Amino acid sequence: MPSPVDAGSQKNSKQNGKTKIEMNTKKTVAQILLAMGLSFAAAGAHAQENRKALNNPTPVYPETARQFRLSGVVKVQIVIAPDGQIKDVKVIGGHPVLVSAVQDTLKNWKYAPASGETTATLVFNFHP
Repeated sequence: MPSPVDAGSQKNSKQNGKTKIEMNTKKTVAQILLAMGLSFAAAGAHAQENRKALNNPTPVYPETARQFRLSGVVKVQIVIAPDGQIKDVKVIGGHPVLVSAVQDTLKNWKYAPASGETTATLVFNFHP
Protein backbone atom coordinates (compact mmCIF):
# COMPACT_ATOMS: atom_id res chain seq x y z
CA MET A 1 0.00 0.00 0.00
CA PRO A 2 1.51 3.37 -0.98
CA SER A 3 2.16 5.89 1.71
CA PRO A 4 0.15 9.16 1.69
CA VAL A 5 3.21 10.97 0.36
CA ASP A 6 3.49 8.55 -2.56
CA ALA A 7 -0.23 8.80 -3.40
CA GLY A 8 -0.03 12.58 -3.39
CA SER A 9 3.00 12.54 -5.65
CA GLN A 10 1.25 10.32 -8.17
CA LYS A 11 -1.82 12.58 -8.15
CA ASN A 12 0.29 15.73 -8.66
CA SER A 13 2.19 14.01 -11.46
CA LYS A 14 -1.05 13.29 -13.31
CA GLN A 15 -2.27 16.83 -12.80
CA ASN A 16 1.04 18.23 -13.92
CA GLY A 17 1.00 15.94 -16.97
CA LYS A 18 -2.43 17.23 -17.95
CA THR A 19 -1.36 20.80 -17.37
CA LYS A 20 1.72 20.33 -19.54
CA ILE A 21 -0.40 18.87 -22.35
CA GLU A 22 -2.86 21.76 -22.07
CA MET A 23 -0.01 24.28 -22.05
CA ASN A 24 1.62 22.65 -25.09
CA THR A 25 -1.71 22.63 -26.92
CA LYS A 26 -2.35 26.29 -26.12
CA LYS A 27 1.19 27.19 -27.19
CA THR A 28 0.80 25.31 -30.47
CA VAL A 29 -2.56 26.95 -31.20
CA ALA A 30 -1.10 30.39 -30.42
CA GLN A 31 1.84 29.74 -32.78
CA ILE A 32 -0.50 28.64 -35.57
CA LEU A 33 -2.73 31.70 -35.13
CA LEU A 34 0.29 33.99 -35.10
CA ALA A 35 1.67 32.41 -38.27
CA MET A 36 -1.72 32.71 -39.99
CA GLY A 37 -2.06 36.34 -38.92
CA LEU A 38 1.39 37.22 -40.18
CA SER A 39 0.81 35.48 -43.50
CA PHE A 40 -2.51 37.30 -44.03
CA ALA A 41 -0.94 40.63 -43.09
CA ALA A 42 1.93 40.06 -45.48
CA ALA A 43 -0.44 39.02 -48.27
CA GLY A 44 -2.58 42.13 -47.73
CA ALA A 45 0.40 44.46 -47.70
CA HIS A 46 1.78 42.90 -50.89
CA ALA A 47 -1.59 43.11 -52.65
CA GLN A 48 -1.94 46.80 -51.79
CA GLU A 49 1.37 47.63 -53.44
CA ASN A 50 0.08 46.38 -56.81
CA ARG A 51 -3.23 48.27 -56.94
CA LYS A 52 -3.13 51.40 -59.02
CA ALA A 53 -5.91 53.98 -58.92
CA LEU A 54 -7.27 54.47 -62.44
CA ASN A 55 -9.85 57.09 -61.48
CA ASN A 56 -9.57 58.94 -58.17
CA PRO A 57 -11.32 62.32 -58.23
CA THR A 58 -10.78 64.70 -55.30
CA PRO A 59 -13.73 65.17 -52.94
CA VAL A 60 -15.60 68.46 -53.35
CA TYR A 61 -15.31 70.77 -50.35
CA PRO A 62 -18.94 70.92 -49.10
CA GLU A 63 -20.66 74.31 -49.18
CA THR A 64 -21.87 73.81 -45.59
CA ALA A 65 -18.28 73.24 -44.47
CA ARG A 66 -17.21 76.35 -46.39
CA GLN A 67 -19.87 78.49 -44.65
CA PHE A 68 -18.68 77.37 -41.23
CA ARG A 69 -14.99 77.43 -42.23
CA LEU A 70 -14.82 73.79 -41.22
CA SER A 71 -11.52 72.02 -41.76
CA GLY A 72 -10.40 68.56 -40.85
CA VAL A 73 -9.24 65.13 -41.84
CA VAL A 74 -11.32 62.15 -42.95
CA LYS A 75 -9.78 58.71 -42.68
CA VAL A 76 -11.43 55.67 -44.30
CA GLN A 77 -10.54 52.05 -44.89
CA ILE A 78 -11.73 50.66 -48.21
CA VAL A 79 -12.09 47.17 -49.60
CA ILE A 80 -11.34 47.00 -53.32
CA ALA A 81 -13.00 44.20 -55.29
CA PRO A 82 -11.01 42.19 -57.85
CA ASP A 83 -12.65 44.20 -60.66
CA GLY A 84 -11.29 47.47 -59.19
CA GLN A 85 -14.55 48.81 -57.80
CA ILE A 86 -14.68 49.91 -54.16
CA LYS A 87 -16.73 47.24 -52.43
CA ASP A 88 -16.87 48.64 -48.89
CA VAL A 89 -16.00 51.86 -47.07
CA LYS A 90 -15.39 51.93 -43.32
CA VAL A 91 -15.10 55.39 -41.78
CA ILE A 92 -12.29 55.52 -39.25
CA GLY A 93 -12.73 59.19 -38.37
CA GLY A 94 -13.77 62.64 -39.50
CA HIS A 95 -16.51 65.27 -39.29
CA PRO A 96 -19.82 63.92 -40.67
CA VAL A 97 -20.15 66.72 -43.25
CA LEU A 98 -16.69 65.95 -44.61
CA VAL A 99 -17.22 62.18 -44.40
CA SER A 100 -20.31 62.52 -46.59
CA ALA A 101 -18.26 64.30 -49.28
CA VAL A 102 -15.62 61.55 -49.21
CA GLN A 103 -18.19 58.76 -49.43
CA ASP A 104 -19.87 60.42 -52.42
CA THR A 105 -16.54 60.80 -54.21
CA LEU A 106 -15.40 57.23 -53.53
CA LYS A 107 -18.38 55.97 -55.53
CA ASN A 108 -16.51 57.23 -58.62
CA TRP A 109 -13.11 55.75 -57.75
CA LYS A 110 -11.78 52.81 -59.75
CA TYR A 111 -8.64 50.73 -59.29
CA ALA A 112 -6.77 48.44 -61.66
CA PRO A 113 -8.11 44.86 -61.66
CA ALA A 114 -6.35 42.28 -59.48
CA SER A 115 -6.68 38.60 -58.64
CA GLY A 116 -8.34 39.23 -55.27
CA GLU A 117 -9.73 41.78 -52.87
CA THR A 118 -7.41 44.28 -51.23
CA THR A 119 -7.78 46.89 -48.54
CA ALA A 120 -6.36 50.39 -48.32
CA THR A 121 -6.50 53.22 -45.82
CA LEU A 122 -7.09 56.65 -47.32
CA VAL A 123 -6.72 60.07 -45.68
CA PHE A 124 -8.39 63.21 -47.05
CA ASN A 125 -7.50 66.71 -45.79
CA PHE A 126 -10.09 69.50 -46.00
CA HIS A 127 -9.20 73.19 -45.59
CA PRO A 128 -11.38 76.25 -46.33
